[in-house]
Amino acid sequence: MKRRAFAFAAIWALTLAASPGAAQADRLDDIRKSGTVRIAIDPAAPPYSAMNEQGHYAGFEVEVAKRLAKDWGVTLQIVPSTPANRIPYLITNQVDLVVSTLSITEERKKVIDFSRPYSGIQIVVGAPEAAGVAKLDDLVGKRVAVTRGSTNDDVITKDAPPGTNIVRFEDDATSITALLSGQADAYVTAPALFTSIRAKAPGIGMEPRIVLKTNLTGIGLPKGEDGLRAALDEWIAARLRDGSLQQLYRDAFGLDLPAEATGTLG
Repeated sequence: MKRRAFAFAAIWALTLAASPGAAQADRLDDIRKSGTVRIAIDPAAPPYSAMNEQGHYAGFEVEVAKRLAKDWGVTLQIVPSTPANRIPYLITNQVDLVVSTLSITEERKKVIDFSRPYSGIQIVVGAPEAAGVAKLDDLVGKRVAVTRGSTNDDVITKDAPPGTNIVRFEDDATSITALLSGQADAYVTAPALFTSIRAKAPGIGMEPRIVLKTNLTGIGLPKGEDGLRAALDEWIAARLRDGSLQQLYRDAFGLDLPAEATGTLG
């Protein structure tokens, strides 16, 4: 927990250092003038985002980013990131937006702003059938993989009973490899990621066993960019109303977009 507090303090320091310039900025105008929007995604989080066999970015959030750029009439520049560096990239002006399973939390709102929700994501403990995981107490003595710097990390760190061995990895792809190679007994993530695990190892019976929380996800943007946030909110509302975001989610996961996301339209 001390390490996480230190990391958050470092991000806050970056925000303060960047704030004088940010007060003068109009990021939406900059995007329009440059004709390019720079969006951070995590290429190690299939099927949300990944690098496919052809060497192209693919996945739900890649398609969201592509659709946004197309509708705005600008070129998309994808900037690969990790859960740990995506917010610093935003604060230090290395990207304009973050579309990367970024859950909307009060802690993150202290350093960045969010669009209205465009999706929702459950946080679950998944495990093979043989692991015998049905409740939190079953995690005692087990190695539980989680991606460092993610909301999943926050939640399992808070909820895990004493005696749980939380093993942190740098991205989802490494966490999945750890699980499949026997370095972990369970994995804290979103249910949609189990699609990839079952495809690689259909015989292990990998399924969500414990639901920890349901979060709404938004597009991250720099603080104080009210024009940019309004434009994002308008775009998301339009794409939810016409069903575009629901279809992108369905295409990626074979599931309906969580009702919590569509319910925000009122």
